[in-house]
Amino acid sequence: MNNFIYHIPTKVYFGENQITNISTEITNYGKRVLLTYGGGSIKKTGLYDKIIAQLKKANVEIFELANIAPNPRIDSVREGVKICKEHNVDVVLAVGGGSTIDASKFIAAGALVDHDPWDFFNSKQEPITKALPLLTVLTIAATGSEMDAGGVISNFETNEKLCRIEKPLLPKVSFLDPTITYSVSPYQTACGSADILSHIMEVYFNMSKGMYMLDSFMEILMKTIIKYTPIALKDPTNYEARANIMWASSWAINGFIDGGRAQEWSCHPIEHELSAFYDITHGHGLAIITPRFLEYCLDESTLPKYVDFAKNVFMVDNLTDPKEIANEGIKRLSDFFFKTCALKSQLSDLNIDDSKIAIMAKKACQNNVIHGFKPLNATAIERILTMCL
Repeated sequence: MNNFIYHIPTKVYFGENQITNISTEITNYGKRVLLTYGGGSIKKTGLYDKIIAQLKKANVEIFELANIAPNPRIDSVREGVKICKEHNVDVVLAVGGGSTIDASKFIAAGALVDHDPWDFFNSKQEPITKALPLLTVLTIAATGSEMDAGGVISNFETNEKLCRIEKPLLPKVSFLDPTITYSVSPYQTACGSADILSHIMEVYFNMSKGMYMLDSFMEILMKTIIKYTPIALKDPTNYEARANIMWASSWAINGFIDGGRAQEWSCHPIEHELSAFYDITHGHGLAIITPRFLEYCLDESTLPKYVDFAKNVFMVDNLTDPKEIANEGIKRLSDFFFKTCALKSQLSDLNIDDSKIAIMAKKACQNNVIHGFKPLNATAIERILTMCL
């Protein structure tokens, strides 16, 4: 295994009613606040009023950016940057899921530069050396953006969905109250769980030698999602289920599980092309892609990892042949996504046909190769996407 540095300075308030600490924390970063959120569900649930009460208690000046959409658009980032610059905003408070938080990260960075924020992503790759402080209130467990330094932004004019990871984007403080997620729909709960599992599996399925402790930790994280997602689907207000899913989401992608192992992710860049062209729910796309990706990558060289996965995550103990054990692990993952979580299992179910598969495959690997669990060129990615139809 490789040497590594692990440093996550995000302060987390976890548990019921922890948002009452917003009034104390926000004033550590400024007096002029941009409040960002999505389509208005926080107003229907009453969360918006609670947040505003906290900000008024802190005696800060409030500016707002609403209607940040799923697969967050560069247009929202531009609008937020404009507000920050016009009103000399000191700090950004994002209330929402990954889309709102991701957009807010690049609003915070864009507020301190003179160029268009899309230049962070396009061929210019402008540096991100600083950003306004960002605080978050999480409303759905999925992306882990509340405790990492990355984010993904879409540009539907160019059919691109691109990622950037930079230290200045890491939230300063995040408030994680599982009760806030009680109102998350069954569909979004299922998609969020698929996203969490994918974050873990992108690291777990790795050909480099890892650390037993971290591999075991990843297996426990996956078992946590598999155990508690059905409970949350059946009983949305089950605190234990929502709390376990929420905390597993943060630890799936905050860098801890990497342990110095570095490889390109595979399923995420493939799914980003689906979202860029068809604007589908990210977690649902990952649920469809991941089992087919695993089927494609299974061979004698990768087989031992599948056996560990099947035995230690899905407790497959009734088979002896390694290939059968591996295939059973893939089957049980598929059953979790498509039976337990009731997600549609094929791209055709989402009105996606084969007309753009070739171009999506080329863009996913940038006309080169994704050096992940197995190297994937455009031809391989096209095959995986075809398997998903």
